[in-house]
Amino acid sequence: MDSGIITSTNLEKLKLFKQGKVRDMYDLGDSYLMVSTDRLSAFDVIMNKGIPNKGKVLTKISEFWFDLTKDVINNHVITSDTSVYPAECKPYLDILQDRSMLVKKTELIPLECIVRGYISGSGWKDYQKNGEICGIKLPAGMKESERLPKPIFTPSTKAEIGDHDENISEEKAINLIGESNYQFIKNKAVEVYLKAYDYAIEKGIIIADTKMEFGILNNEIILIDELLTPDSSRFWPVDKYEPGRAQDSFDKQYVRDFLLSINFKKKPPAPHLPEDVINNTSAKYKEVYSLLTGRSI
Repeated sequence: MDSGIITSTNLEKLKLFKQGKVRDMYDLGDSYLMVSTDRLSAFDVIMNKGIPNKGKVLTKISEFWFDLTKDVINNHVITSDTSVYPAECKPYLDILQDRSMLVKKTELIPLECIVRGYISGSGWKDYQKNGEICGIKLPAGMKESERLPKPIFTPSTKAEIGDHDENISEEKAINLIGESNYQFIKNKAVEVYLKAYDYAIEKGIIIADTKMEFGILNNEIILIDELLTPDSSRFWPVDKYEPGRAQDSFDKQYVRDFLLSINFKKKPPAPHLPEDVINNTSAKYKEVYSLLTGRSI
């Protein structure tokens, strides 16, 4: 296995603020150091093995999208240039290079903000039951993976590690964060999605859906965490798109499909991932980054 895979950062001289499913956050006083590891979470379970270069793809593709959409909404990025990181980070630059960002501290808004342009995944399952997704009525007779008449905003709760996010109604989301915050986030999330969608389609990629997070800084709502990565989005190749079935993808759906094929129960312990699944997932992540940005990892 590639010894360069980083599943835990252990930056002992820095203050660990939070360890998420994929990212380790360190408190630098006036900012956070956000490090994307090569851990993989599927069905909210962290797999036992990492994916080569995954953390680098997540960081660099997020950086790309944050820059592309900064005219839509401000974001939390300060810099990803390790040469200007604070002195206390210097001993760890070999780990931090290409997989970290300095970001602004914000008050987290406790919603997973999902924009769906196509009917897939849990949305497809919900639609089959009652013709709705998160209480939003959709046209009858839609096929799996069909494009929606217009993108819809479907919030969910933010779960702790080991728990599952839960889709919630607009009413519940408004009760949670307030009407004005909700409407602002809903509008901006859809606007970011549409800008990214229009860009990606020209590169041969359909962004079927994506998940965003927002925070509050000085009374302003800004984009935080990751943005439009293969972890948080469904990316489909345009030339293989065909409504009525599950799609080929450039994202971790490949791993989900493997887990479903072995009847994984969607709870720990995580099963063994074969080498071909690990390596093919790594290749898919790197390919979508290259297609979208013209750069390589």
